[in-house]
Amino acid sequence: MTALGKIRQWIATYPGYAELKDFWADYTEAAPSNGGVFPGGLSEINRTTDIIGRVRVTNQYNFSLYFIFAKAPGDDAGAAQNAEWLMNLQEWVQEQSATGQAPVFGDIPEEEKIMAQNGTLYGTDEEGTAMYSVQLSVQFKKKYERSN
Repeated sequence: MTALGKIRQWIATYPGYAELKDFWADYTEAAPSNGGVFPGGLSEINRTTDIIGRVRVTNQYNFSLYFIFAKAPGDDAGAAQNAEWLMNLQEWVQEQSATGQAPVFGDIPEEEKIMAQNGTLYGTDEEGTAMYSVQLSVQFKKKYERSN
């Protein structure tokens, strides 16, 4: 399964996921109760090679998660509910990662870390919706053998 597929499948297990009608890749609709995951690519963080040619690479996948929820102008209760959903998602990601329940991307599962950070209100519109974003990153290690 692709990294994007793993993230989508895993996010669907979040207890608050039932609040969403749809969760797309590279897309969100300007209607309440939907979201999307936007891949931000793979970054190589570190690479080491030992004396016998074993290579260990630390990588990081980056994703932006966007969620659209109802929020009428001046709706403080709705804003608080949306913010709580977002913070609960971030805490859930941390718990899943810390307890080994998150998906595995590399060759050393016990050293993987998934983080959900910077949950924020991205923008609102006059139609009564608000877009929220969370930055999701996955750090993992891959092992390779040099052929020369």
